[in-house]
Amino acid sequence: MVRQQDATSEILARETLVIAPTLARYTQIVAEYGQGSYIYARDGRKYLDFAMGIATNNVGHCHPRVVQAAVEQTKKLIHGAASVVHYEQHVELAEKLVEITPPGIDMCFFANSGAEAVEGAVKLARYVSGRPIIISFIGGFHGRTYGAVSLTSSKAHYRAGYQPLMPSFHAAPYPYCYRCPMGQKRESCAVDCLSYLDRMLETVTPASDVAAVIIEPLLGEGGYVVPPREYLVGLRQLCDEHGILLILDEVQSGFGRTGKMFAAEHFEVNPDIVSLGKGIASGFPLSAVVASSSLMRAWPAGVHGSTFGGNPVAVAAALASIAVIQEEGLLENAVRMGDRIVTRLRELKDQHASLGDVRGLGLMIGVEFDREDGSPNKEAVARIREQCLEKGLILLSCGTWENGIRIVPPLNVSEAEVDEGLGIFEAALQALQGRD
Repeated sequence: MVRQQDATSEILARETLVIAPTLARYTQIVAEYGQGSYIYARDGRKYLDFAMGIATNNVGHCHPRVVQAAVEQTKKLIHGAASVVHYEQHVELAEKLVEITPPGIDMCFFANSGAEAVEGAVKLARYVSGRPIIISFIGGFHGRTYGAVSLTSSKAHYRAGYQPLMPSFHAAPYPYCYRCPMGQKRESCAVDCLSYLDRMLETVTPASDVAAVIIEPLLGEGGYVVPPREYLVGLRQLCDEHGILLILDEVQSGFGRTGKMFAAEHFEVNPDIVSLGKGIASGFPLSAVVASSSLMRAWPAGVHGSTFGGNPVAVAAALASIAVIQEEGLLENAVRMGDRIVTRLRELKDQHASLGDVRGLGLMIGVEFDREDGSPNKEAVARIREQCLEKGLILLSCGTWENGIRIVPPLNVSEAEVDEGLGIFEAALQALQGRD
């Protein structure tokens, strides 16, 4: 064990010499391999992973069907560039996405990351509408590239030092009803936030100049906030009234994460454009912009592109990942295990004053911590995460004030693994209460 710990320390020391420090680190784990719900570290420790590569490995680490599909594809074609050669799997994945995405979506463009999918959606919206303005939402996270970070406002430091950002991007309040940005009661938050956006269109951002509104159907990095259904329904109606395109950023919420294939299904809202990523390919770099053919056919050849987008190996992994979700009952399992987690967390909330709010859909679950005065408690989250990590559970924080914990196990997590994770979390919570 000492020798293994020395090897871990040596790797971490080497890393500081060659990896840019701008890459934030959540843990000091040096991973050796992953399997299912677990990460196995170089030092011999085993960790229950409720972070899953930031909600990416939806079918768990190294699912055998995904591994087999990727290995078989590497024997045939690793890269050819979709703009240079055609290959059938590229078409198959597009057909599958048309089949499973919300009604009205019937064409795809593939890229490599969620940020690229967001930027592609924005470029499409601006190009086909001829309008310049894009409206995003306070608390939203859309990526780190220049255009995507211009839409991002989950934390100010993501934008600090990069001004001026992209022009004609404006932000409206997201209906974060637990801490309503309008200062209203939870019951009226959605209506007030929508009224504010309506007022924006009358005063600040002329509706006739707005190409699109882009929104996460659940805030991801901004706190795992679930908006009221009436907000997204009202937003769809508002966009329709003004001829504004509605873009849903489902990069984190897509591919079964919420217990539906896409979070839009919970709200019965059909978008014009969707940005996809993360869970699409079990960790292989792949993303997509999907939209109606009427929009896509107005986006002519060569005005957008990607060298690696739709890479054959990533596409093979994506087809296998979607098959696993559909054929192994993972949507149903996400609902069952999500209900189990939320039920227990709400019981704990009744016992611990520091637990302010528990929310989520499926296995996209957020827990928010408060101080006695109700203000965000970042310190409690840091201690909880540290305690959990020591006991073998990986959790990530979230929220503008880093006072939230996100719980995103794989969609095929077992009841025993859920109970193991909850047990560790409860012990950390008890330790926090004893310390306070």
